[in-house]
Amino acid sequence: MTTATATLTATNATLENRHCTFLIVGYGNELHGDDAIGSHVATAVATWGLPQLRSLSVQKLTPELSETLANAEYVVFVDACRMNCPEGVRFKPINACGSEPGGCSIPAAGHSCDPCTLLALTQSVYGRRPQSWWLEVPAENFDLSKGLSSIAELGVARALEKIQFLVRHYSRPTLRALPA
Repeated sequence: MTTATATLTATNATLENRHCTFLIVGYGNELHGDDAIGSHVATAVATWGLPQLRSLSVQKLTPELSETLANAEYVVFVDACRMNCPEGVRFKPINACGSEPGGCSIPAAGHSCDPCTLLALTQSVYGRRPQSWWLEVPAENFDLSKGLSSIAELGVARALEKIQFLVRHYSRPTLRALPA
């Protein structure tokens, strides 16, 4: 490993593990049409520029994310979902679940996991887990393609509204300056 690579790796590790109040985790495959919803939401949230608000875009949820989750107070997982939802998105609180025995470092589901299992792993390894929500956004096109369907685009806008509401509701006064 070169010195430059080692420095970059150390810098990335420091950024990954810094404490944040809110963490938005958008996940899905950007090459499968609407499955990129999570990435679109995470990217939009990143433009808000709030110091205690971080966003991550990942292809899938993996055990390696548990340390990042342990450093957040609140987490919103954003994913595409085939559903008919009159409200535009489904937003529900979630808790740790699964069969994570104390001290276990690998989720029961294997190398990729769902938000509940990832929270159980975080609790098991770090002794804490953030208050969390699952934000499911309606999607219809999961074919190999780029770009979102019109239903997904509307869902992204509604998801961003939900996240703004959550941040305003749970924020300290210094974090309340969100974009209109």
